[in-house]
Amino acid sequence: MTTTGRVPASSFLRRWRLPLFGLLAITIAAAGYLVYAKKSNAEAKANVEKENKTSMVFELAAIDVLKSEVRDLNTSLAISGSLVPFSQVTVRAKVGAEVRETLVQEGMAVTKGQILTRFDAADLRARLTAQEASVDEAQAKLGMANKNRKSNESLLKQNYISQNAFDVTNNSVELAQASLKSALAQRQVAQLALADTEVKSPIDGIISKRHVQAGDKVSLDSPLFTIVNLSQLILEAPVPAYEIPRIKIGQLLSFKVDGFGARSFSGKVSRINPAAETGSRSMLVYVAVNNADAALKAGMFAKGSLILEKSTAMPVIPLVAVRQQNGKDVVYKLVNNVVQVQAVSLGVRNEDEGVVQVLEGLDPGAIVISAKLDGIKPGSKVSLPKVEAKSDNPMPTKPTATTLKG
Repeated sequence: MTTTGRVPASSFLRRWRLPLFGLLAITIAAAGYLVYAKKSNAEAKANVEKENKTSMVFELAAIDVLKSEVRDLNTSLAISGSLVPFSQVTVRAKVGAEVRETLVQEGMAVTKGQILTRFDAADLRARLTAQEASVDEAQAKLGMANKNRKSNESLLKQNYISQNAFDVTNNSVELAQASLKSALAQRQVAQLALADTEVKSPIDGIISKRHVQAGDKVSLDSPLFTIVNLSQLILEAPVPAYEIPRIKIGQLLSFKVDGFGARSFSGKVSRINPAAETGSRSMLVYVAVNNADAALKAGMFAKGSLILEKSTAMPVIPLVAVRQQNGKDVVYKLVNNVVQVQAVSLGVRNEDEGVVQVLEGLDPGAIVISAKLDGIKPGSKVSLPKVEAKSDNPMPTKPTATTLKG
């Protein structure tokens, strides 16, 4: 039997099995090491970033933070309108006559009962004289009628005259009495007409318009003077109809008038017109303004704010400081230079000032971030400016934040 040099296949496999397993184990170990090393590097990097974040400090500017201040907060409505006198009259002629003299001019102050002008009274004085004569005549006729009645009454008792004759005499007395009453009335009219030749002021005030001059011929009811009383004025302000439900009698108005600088005036709502103006759909609100020093004049234009609602003193912050988190109102509050989230309950808002009242959740004097600053979140560390956080600038205009490494 002859033997060849070949090695059986089973023997070959047995020879290389162990080296193959060893190589596979080394490969798996190397792969595991790579995964472990990558994970370790990622964790190390995350830890470094986390450490950097925890050590990061945001330097804030003075306009980025403020202290909540305690004060009253009002909701108001901006209104404007013209000032008109509360009391204004146009004095008119009560008789037709010629103006003899005028005693006052525009801008002069007058008092009630003061003579403003005089008319030529010659014609009216003559009429009064005639009426006085008519009264005398009527009195004489009445006296004669009374004597006749008394005489006829005696004759009637003695049956010397009939009852009809006495009735005629008695009727003459009644007619004489009526004539006297008419004459007295006509004399009174003449007296009043003569008195009306002196025109007097019906109120205290200032002459705003003189309509006549000396020598003018005026007729009955002609305008003579316009007098205004400036001690009290009315500000007539048109207000959109949808704002009327918020306006009540007695609400306070603070307003200013051009030419008076920083001086402010005030008044109270006294009346509200029940009908809207055609076209504009606005309604007139009348504000009573005391003007004891007569500084304000009729026709001046005023602009102001009508206080609709007045609150009690509570912490107040700007509206821009309020954020939304999970459907709730929150602010970023600083405690030991660390940002914390603080839930708040809000009250009265003033959109004009851009502030809101905090009912709950914020103590007076608490420091809050008043601007939306990128990168600052709850837990962030901040560095406050050296100056004290402002409380008189509720509307930051240029939020800034500088990042420093700790």
